[in-house]
This record gives sequence, structure tokens and C-alpha cells, in this order.
Amino acid sequence: MAGMIVMKVVCIMVVFMVVAMPYTEALSCNDVRMKLAPCLKYLQSGGMVSRACCNGVKGLDNLARTIPDRKTACNCMKAAYKTYSTIKPDNAAGLPNKCGVRIPYKMSPDTDCNKVK
Repeated sequence: MAGMIVMKVVCIMVVFMVVAMPYTEALSCNDVRMKLAPCLKYLQSGGMVSRACCNGVKGLDNLARTIPDRKTACNCMKAAYKTYSTIKPDNAAGLPNKCGVRIPYKMSPDTDCNKVK
């Protein structure tokens, strides 16, 4: 009898833990903008990549672990090209490498974000 009560209590605790888990929100363009904001100067004019920029690139890479999130990040970066017409595509394409991050697509206005894996 005591064993069944313990099992019931454990099951109830597991249910509460699952229900209480924080809800993970999908990546948004606002997240992408915030992470890449320190990179804007580099993206527009080149030069040295700041530590804050690389921290943002790494943070974005950590946030975009799923295919849907990668596609969102890709589309948000493409939208940034339209908002900031002075972004130089070569600077954007080389940014992940300069920060030691490998992303599965090219940061380019020509990237087909639907093919991002």
C-alpha cells in the first residue's frame, strides 16, 4: 500500500514538473536584431569585428539550433539587408568565420532561406 502511494506521489510530481517547465519561445527577428546590433558598424564599413559583435553572433548561433529557428534567423538577416542598404554582403558573409562560428548557410541577401538545414 505504501509503495502505491509513493508511486502516485512521484507520478504527480513528474506531471507538475512537466507542466511547470518554462515555455520555449521561437526565435524572432527582434532577437536577431538585438544579437547582431553590435555588428552593424562592421557590416557597413568593415574593419575590426568587436568582441560584443562576436558575442552576439555566438549568442544567435546558440538560439538558432532548430531548423525553423535557423530559417527565421536567415529571413530576418535578409530583411536587414533591405532595412540597412549599406550592409556590405562580403562583410556579412565573412562575419561568422571571423567570430569562430559555423552556420549552415551563407549570410547573403541571395540565400534561399527555405533550403536552410
